Amino acid sequence: MKIEERKVVSLTYRLVVDGQVKDEAKKDNPLEFIFGVGSLLPKFEEYIKGKEVGDSFEFTLSPEEGYGKSDPSAIVDLPLKIFEQDGKVRTDILFVGNVIPMMNQAGGIMQGKVVSVGKETVKMDFNHELADKVLNFTGEITAIRDATDKELEEGLHGELAHNCGGNCSSCNGGCH
Repeated sequence: MKIEERKVVSLTYRLVVDGQVKDEAKKDNPLEFIFGVGSLLPKFEEYIKGKEVGDSFEFTLSPEEGYGKSDPSAIVDLPLKIFEQDGKVRTDILFVGNVIPMMNQAGGIMQGKVVSVGKETVKMDFNHELADKVLNFTGEITAIRDATDKELEEGLHGELAHNCGGNCSSCNGGCH
C-alpha cells in the first residue's frame, strides 16, 4: 500500500534545525496522521507521498516551505495589566524566553514568547518558533492503512469531533 489521500500513516522522523535535534518520533511512539487532510506541512506530505512501509526519507524544507519567515507585525507590546492575577503581576511566567499560551480575539490559542518586560508593557513574539529556520527531516514509514469513515469525520484522535454531540443548534452553531 502506498501513501495517498485518506490513508493513516505512521512514521518515525528526526527534525534537525541549526545542527540540533529539535523533535523526533521513534518506533515505539511514531507520528500518526491522516494523509491529505492538512495536519502536516504541505511540502512534508509532498515528499512522502507514494512511499510504502519500510521506505525511508530524507529532505530539507526551506523557511518558506516550513513555517515561513518571521512577521514583524507578530511582535507586539501588550499591557502589563493583562498579566495580573488578583491585582499582582504574574512574575512566575513573565520572564524573557518563556512561552505563554494566549487567546486571540477569535478565541484561538496562540503561543507567545516573552521578548522583554517593561514597566507598563510586555513585548511578545507570536511568530512560530521555527519561522526563518531550515528544517532537515529524516525518517521511515512504519505503517499505512485506510482511514475509517469515523476517523475521516472526527479526525484520527477525535480532534475534529463536535463537542456538542453533533447537535449544532444546541450551541447556536458554534460547534468546533
